[in-house]
Amino acid sequence: MAGREDGARPAQVAGADGGPTWAQELLDHLRPTGRDIRKVVAWLADAVQGTAWLQDGTGRLLAGTPTPLDENLLADLVSGRIASAAWDDTGRHLRLVRVEQPPPAVVGVLAVSRPAPFDRRASDIVTHTAQVVELLLRARESTTAGRRLQRATSDLRLAILQLLMVEDTVSARRVAAGLWPGLLDTDTACVYVLEGCAEDRDRLAEECLTETEEQVLVVRCPAVDAHVIVVAPDDTAAGELRSLIGRRPGTYLGGSAPQSLARTATAYGQAVSALAVARFRPDKQAVYAERTHPERLMDPAELHGWTTHVLRPLDTLAHHTRAELLATTRLGLQFTAVNAAKVLGVSRNTVRARMERVEALLRADFSDLATRAVVHLALNTWIGLGTEPQETGAVPTGHRRLGELLSGPALRTWASELLARLDADARDLRRTLRTWIAAGGNAERAAQILGVHAQTVREHVRSAEPVLERQLLAAGSDLYEVVLALLALGDLDQPDLRRANRDHPDSPVHG
Repeated sequence: MAGREDGARPAQVAGADGGPTWAQELLDHLRPTGRDIRKVVAWLADAVQGTAWLQDGTGRLLAGTPTPLDENLLADLVSGRIASAAWDDTGRHLRLVRVEQPPPAVVGVLAVSRPAPFDRRASDIVTHTAQVVELLLRARESTTAGRRLQRATSDLRLAILQLLMVEDTVSARRVAAGLWPGLLDTDTACVYVLEGCAEDRDRLAEECLTETEEQVLVVRCPAVDAHVIVVAPDDTAAGELRSLIGRRPGTYLGGSAPQSLARTATAYGQAVSALAVARFRPDKQAVYAERTHPERLMDPAELHGWTTHVLRPLDTLAHHTRAELLATTRLGLQFTAVNAAKVLGVSRNTVRARMERVEALLRADFSDLATRAVVHLALNTWIGLGTEPQETGAVPTGHRRLGELLSGPALRTWASELLARLDADARDLRRTLRTWIAAGGNAERAAQILGVHAQTVREHVRSAEPVLERQLLAAGSDLYEVVLALLALGDLDQPDLRRANRDHPDSPVHG
């Protein structure tokens, strides 16, 4: 047995014929495209015309084809008593070299066996290969640690977004403070959604971080593989993100209007809506227009009273349970249950169970689009009620009915102007849209009523999207605004929420 020399002899790098030597071949395994320990060990076996293998101190095979070794000899190598060993047996000649691994991994052993004795060339090959293996093990551990850190950081960003989505801004700020101090020290924020190809999303997310100097929250969307979500204070990141989109073909950007941090879910919905518009624009960008929303055309005090009345069946629940159910249902109405579950970080069965509980308490039918739109109106109003509305005069007696809320002249004018945009199309898009909504968004049922093909219905609805500047095929606030417009003009039957009030005989009105 012999200890390994501290300094290795320099290897010849060119053969007598000018061809590659074993040293050049070994160095090739250090190239970025060739860093594979199993290939290095296989190359070693071929270079010495024998067998080679790599194992850790516990005997676990890492690469190659093993043969039995003396346990005491292995123990001396692993413990550090010796750095290398030579062992000549009948018909077999062994070289064992201690290989350092990054902690906390156990020290490894590189073993080589061949039928002929080891000459200087073979011994040099083994010594240099051990050094290369050590380098590759360190590089692999460094790469693995880097990936673990990236994954943990990405998961942490997603957790912060999920807390913001359910309005838990206190916890979101506490989680963010450890790694990104000051990131959420803001009262208002904008949400941006960037869309590219799913395969390139990681690079897109990294470019977002680089362009914004990591002063924003960048999250790989858990619901849509092609989306990257950015939460930024005010609109400070808009310029950088627009510049990024301009340099990337096939990438689109949708941005929200500034919202309070507690209304991140609202801002996210606005960004997704703007993204749908961006797909039709040559610059591939759109910011959510602060258009007139139907609830802003209703009397605030009366809308507040109606909302309180509609959601009254949930008042018997514990505060945290009520808040959890309402926040989940709001997202579930805005997106699909599956996507809402991914955004919230819970199972889709949990989302459905919570929504079914709200559905039962409100005695509502969420399969009906008009019902979904009305409940969504109530939930949005509830989210916006930071305080009671200020008194502007006489307090209205009782609660307003939905029909009375929707019958105001301002709201009806808005609804008429919105739907009138469809009249220029000879295909009667308004009739198709009304029938499709009445059919619960089911193209097949609407096609049967209209006497056309289901694909025709889908094409009509898709054609209405750029005209109305609203995303319709994906259920959400855009579609619900159109539903409210149709309800205001009497083109749709109002949903029956009266059953929700039967447990409250003191209420003089219905939903």
